[in-house]
Amino acid sequence: MSRRLTYLDYAATVPLISEVREAMHEAEEKFFANASALHTPGHLAMNEIEECREILAGLIGASSEEIIFTSGASESNNTVIRTFEGHQIETSDLEHHSIIETAQVYRGDKLPKLYSYMLVNNEIGEILKLPKVSGEKFTDWDLFKKKTEWGKLVFTEQKKEYLHSDLTQALGKIPIDVKELGLDYATFSAHKIGGPIGVGALYVRKGVPLKPLIIGGNQEGKRRGGTYNTVGIIGFKTALKKVIEERSWKKFDTSVRGLRDLLAKRILEEIPGSSLNTDLRRGKSLPNILNVSFRAAEGESIQLYLDTEGIIVSTGSACAAGDIKPSHVLMAKTGDAEVAHSSIRFSFGLENTMEDVERVMEVLPDVIRRLQGISTL
Repeated sequence: MSRRLTYLDYAATVPLISEVREAMHEAEEKFFANASALHTPGHLAMNEIEECREILAGLIGASSEEIIFTSGASESNNTVIRTFEGHQIETSDLEHHSIIETAQVYRGDKLPKLYSYMLVNNEIGEILKLPKVSGEKFTDWDLFKKKTEWGKLVFTEQKKEYLHSDLTQALGKIPIDVKELGLDYATFSAHKIGGPIGVGALYVRKGVPLKPLIIGGNQEGKRRGGTYNTVGIIGFKTALKKVIEERSWKKFDTSVRGLRDLLAKRILEEIPGSSLNTDLRRGKSLPNILNVSFRAAEGESIQLYLDTEGIIVSTGSACAAGDIKPSHVLMAKTGDAEVAHSSIRFSFGLENTMEDVERVMEVLPDVIRRLQGISTL
């Protein structure tokens, strides 16, 4: 009899939830048409897309015209950063690679200035303080359009500083209001809440500049070209509706936080040489992410040993799989390569139970003892 998979890598991706799978299967038959077409099947598909736009906007305190659908968080991040090509771009060392590496390529020294800071870090779960951005808000959309050419932005009569935040990990885990956060841009991804991979969204405050990353179509008000991924967007819509109906951020703050904190407590008590990289205090980190380092044990080896036992975790960032460099996040936080190389991220979802914590603690202590026993450190 095969043992049940113990999946603790929800920060990397959430398995497609059953309601989403069913909705997408139905959509393949009912909403197959090109949503940009003028015929009735096209209108039916577009209605589904607009419903998703309204649901996401309502969840984050935005208006529906401020939501653009993309292929995911990396595209959304790239779109914002490349909008400010040649201008000042400030980010932190804790950001996702799609921010850090894109900013390195496109930043310059001209004004205006873009600040891009994630609200929640994906590796250690830390909730970060967003910078306060000064300058007058520019809200005259019609005037802005007159001063913009697609492919070339003319920054005229704009405020001097803009704020973007990658909210990929925050969606569904904590309450979000883009207006209260003072954001001009925000990034989202469907697969982090149980929706499909390959669908995301970008919040763009009305009136702020945006240079399309994908040109060659009138979709999204010429802000993102390409035929709509209707089935994927319907999957995103279904996942968003489940987040709202279940008030999932409440469940994360209670049941999931309890599991995370219990695992942290037992690791510290039962495994010598363990230390936490996640601040467990409420308000300091997401309730579902736990990053731990184990002295004299390599994170990659720990991950592989656990994998053979059906326990799925991650080390470093999942998007950087195959990269043997230490986690850039932990290097920025600690400056200690040993801590970074020996780190493991456990990330919980709403489906996890006490049984998963017990299973980890059945296996993990022996794995760490074995690795520490053969370590040269």
